[in-house]
Amino acid sequence: MSDSTTPPASTPVTVSKIGYVGFETLDVDRMVDYYTKVLDFVLVERTNGEAFLTTGFDHHAVVIQQGQTKARSFVGYEVWGDLADAQRRLRDAGYAVERRSDLAPSIPAVLVLEEPGTGVPIHLYDAQASSGVEGYTPLRPTKLGHVAAFTPDLKPSQDFYQDLLGFKWSDTIGDFFVFLRCNADHHAANFMASKTREGMHHIAYEMRDLNHLQTMLDHLAKNNYRLEWGPGRHGAGHNIFTYHQDPDGNDIELFTQIDMIHDESKGYFEPRPWHEDFPQYPKTWEVDLIAVNSWGPINPDKLVH
Repeated sequence: MSDSTTPPASTPVTVSKIGYVGFETLDVDRMVDYYTKVLDFVLVERTNGEAFLTTGFDHHAVVIQQGQTKARSFVGYEVWGDLADAQRRLRDAGYAVERRSDLAPSIPAVLVLEEPGTGVPIHLYDAQASSGVEGYTPLRPTKLGHVAAFTPDLKPSQDFYQDLLGFKWSDTIGDFFVFLRCNADHHAANFMASKTREGMHHIAYEMRDLNHLQTMLDHLAKNNYRLEWGPGRHGAGHNIFTYHQDPDGNDIELFTQIDMIHDESKGYFEPRPWHEDFPQYPKTWEVDLIAVNSWGPINPDKLVH
């Protein structure tokens, strides 16, 4: 398994960003209403049982499908380089890969492989078509930030993302919660080890700053969506966070001020006044208040594993 903050010498794929997440729901219309009227996403395309929504330039960041209620039914990552070369490298590394051209109207080809431990399909693609959306409104989040999920065992998940997809380790809380990054942002994927829970832990959307976050929180309140945790500041990642639930009961994080590493050769996060260490390097955090919410209190539901 790759360690520290140095990128592996060579991985079959190098992911550049998290692109989209799929949700299954019993009520597509209700979820579309939530994303468009509450979170202010733009509905780009709609079929009988599928809806594609975006926060900005890319065709979609969220895909909502008719089905059983299941969050994180698939995750799409944009990769550097040629997709055919990525396919060859993945097969040479011993991973079963399926090439599909029918998964999204905006992406001509997608490589599909299975995430170990969870069985969730992972989509790899090299580009999306444009959404046609220009600019941002006062409400809409800037982008899909990250997705957290439960997994039976951290090691297979961490190995898969670091050694196969080129992610880098950012932080760990205790021995059960790992944060992985694919670009400057502190994490695009994180996993909590659990023998009793499965599926998605939460999905997070980035807000520009505190004013933007406050504007959205007031909008949530007007639409009868109440916070279940926050505002607070995580230790690992140091993002200011709030959590509420969507109509299907999925935990939605809205965040700002997440840690960033702009220079991988230095290996530390860009200095911020609220850091505990100077410089702040990736580390294993003790399971305590500072790691979870330096402003206090801890929401015990977020640490059940």
